[in-house]
This record gives sequence, structure tokens and C-alpha cells, in this order.
Amino acid sequence: MTDKALFQPYTLGSLTLANRIVMAPLTRNRAGTGLVPSELATTYYAQRASAGLLITEATQVSAQAQGYQDTPGLYTQAQIDGWRKVTDAVHANGGRIFVQLWHVGRISHVDLQPGGAAPVAPSDIRADTKTFVNNGFFDVSEPRALEIEEIQGIVDDFRQAAAKEIGAERTGIRISPVSPVNGISSSDPQGQYDYIVDQLDTLGIVYLHVVEGATGGSRDVAPFDYDSLRRRFKNTYLGNNGYDLELATAQLNEGKAHLFAFGRPFIANPDLVERLKTGAPLAALDPATLYGGGARGYTDYPALAEASAQ
Repeated sequence: MTDKALFQPYTLGSLTLANRIVMAPLTRNRAGTGLVPSELATTYYAQRASAGLLITEATQVSAQAQGYQDTPGLYTQAQIDGWRKVTDAVHANGGRIFVQLWHVGRISHVDLQPGGAAPVAPSDIRADTKTFVNNGFFDVSEPRALEIEEIQGIVDDFRQAAAKEIGAERTGIRISPVSPVNGISSSDPQGQYDYIVDQLDTLGIVYLHVVEGATGGSRDVAPFDYDSLRRRFKNTYLGNNGYDLELATAQLNEGKAHLFAFGRPFIANPDLVERLKTGAPLAALDPATLYGGGARGYTDYPALAEASAQ
């Protein structure tokens, strides 16, 4: 295969993707009143619909599941309607879109929790990290340990957020085997994630989304055999972290992944697929506008043709 294969259609379950380039989930903290996706969000995702698949910013399945300021939800009718507008706009531009659902667990703050309650987590151990709240980054709050009988309620929250039970062909899982973000660690990541992927494979989910290395950081943070995961998973393997055209092409040629997620390059380059395909230069993002705010640094990055006309 050559780099042209990246830009050819790909079959993902029952969907046909225009190419193998995926927009990774990118938290932008711009939800509107009621944590509803705004009209700006509709524009933002529609601008990037040339990706083979868009994966939305992580979206909480309940009020308790929120861990960052102004992230959208998918548990009220207004939020559902907001996401429907986004989806319709992406489809109108020929794109495909999945929503990334989350429950943040202990990575939250009492100011974001209903009634100022403590976040819930598997244990009461506070993470040594910060979250974006009150327009800045502050230490996360100490959680309380979740009761066993509460687990089914969280499962039901995920079911409700996904249009009841949408099936394996519309479900993917994102894992981060060695990423140290938010204080996560494992004494045996290879054994743990080999087992996890074995179990996921039996469910027949449509893709396995793997953060290879530290989330948003080095790919070489710790030794890990990602090929072991790929061999264990019979459906689509989606590689994520630090990909550019050269690396994606090499990994595709070597059969190491089927799809490739690009994150930050999509922020400043709504037409990233075309720029990669033609070898055009990539625009740089403005770090000051990553989290929160309005159109600036969100929907005002021009496509290449627009930039040339200015």
C-alpha cells in the first residue's frame, strides 16, 4: 500500500467511511446553557466532516458524570436535540460521527457535582491532578467510594445516553494502556490489557481505539506491545497519539492499524484531510483558546482555500 490508501474508503461495520483518517475526541469546554452543544459546535463539527469519522468531545452520561467545566451532556432532551443538530450538519456534509460517552469518576470537582457532592469512584483515593473548573485549573476533589448497588444505575446512564442498546456495530471502546494521565498506573499493563481486549473481542464491538503512549504526549512513555492487542482484536484497530502522514502511512503499510486518529491538528485545520492529501502546510493552533470561550480559536480557523483568498 501507499499513502493513497489513507484516503480511500474504508468499511467500518455497516458504515462506509470516506477515508481512514479519524478526528480524535477533543475537549473544548464550550457547551451552552444546560450543557447543550451550541450552534458553534454544530459549525465546528460540520467544518471537519471530511474526516472519515468524527469522534466528538467526551460527553457525560449524567450530571454526576461531569468532571470539567462546560462539557456537553447527553441526558436531557435539550442535549439530545443539540447533538441531533450536530449530527444532521455532519451528515449533510457527507461525514460520519460517533459520540464519545464518559463518566469521569474521580476526575471531578465538588463545584461540578449536583448539590456539591463528592465525585464517585471505585475508591476514595483522590487523584493527583487538576481539572478545568471555575475558568481555571484546580485540584480535583476527594471522591467517595461507589457502592456496589450504584453500579447498575451508571450502566443505565450509559444505556440511556446511547439511544438504549445500539448494538456492537455502533460501539467502540477507547483504552490507554500506559498513559500516566490523571495518576493512572498498572503493575502489569500488558497482561491487564491483553485480557481486556480478549473480552472486548468477544463482544464484537466495531473498533478498538488505542492511545499509544501518554495521552497527548510521548509515544515511548513505557514499553508495550500494541501488536498484541491488534492480533487479539478481530475488528477495526484505531491508532491514536502523535500521528502524522508519515507515521500513519508506515503503520498502515505494516498492517499495524486500520484507522488513524488525529487530534490537535484538526483544531486549526478543519480541512486536515485535504491538507494531508495534497501536502499543504498545516496551520498552528492558538493554545490560549483551547478551553472555553467562543468562536475564536474554535470555528474561525479557515480552510486552506479561504486562507489563500485572504
